[in-house]
Amino acid sequence: MSEFIAPTVYFDKPGKENTSRTLELAAQRADQLNINAILVATTFGESGALAARTFQGKKVIIVSHACGFKGENTQELTPENRAAIEAAGGTILTCQHAFGGVNRAVRKQLGTAVTDDIIANTLRIYGEGMKVVIEIAMMAADAGLVNVGEPVISIAGTGHGADLAAIVLPVNTYAFFDIRIVEIICRPTPKHPSFQ
Repeated sequence: MSEFIAPTVYFDKPGKENTSRTLELAAQRADQLNINAILVATTFGESGALAARTFQGKKVIIVSHACGFKGENTQELTPENRAAIEAAGGTILTCQHAFGGVNRAVRKQLGTAVTDDIIANTLRIYGEGMKVVIEIAMMAADAGLVNVGEPVISIAGTGHGADLAAIVLPVNTYAFFDIRIVEIICRPTPKHPSFQ
């Protein structure tokens, strides 16, 4: 029976202070495994711009919030960061969130949990970033920017910045239950005895 050992780095606290290290670890693993497609979630674009510079020469897809996520006719990705991402060769994907959309409208209107909420909150047991790395992999597959079943590195964070990177085999949203997390590169962890 064959096996391999893949390192996982655990951050003692979640948050944007882990962004540079997360991108560094993801870049190392991408080079080791010859993975060319990198997905990065971003809100205002700081993490996206840094990732686009870090992964130059690779296929970098920066996934922003959908327009209107924080109010009608709004886009949180700043024009300055959009320009920096594009100047570094990154592609920006802005579309409906895989765990959102009409389900969110039903929740707001009727005050009830819907399927997307249940899935998203279940994934959050492993951390906010895990929900997002899965979500953006499906969004990129739905947009035709990555191929279903071909490994990508998907990067997200807790709140702002990046603190979780994983190797994911993307699927289209309609095939959600076929998505696979191949490897966790880094993540924040709840209090662990070694952090005391």
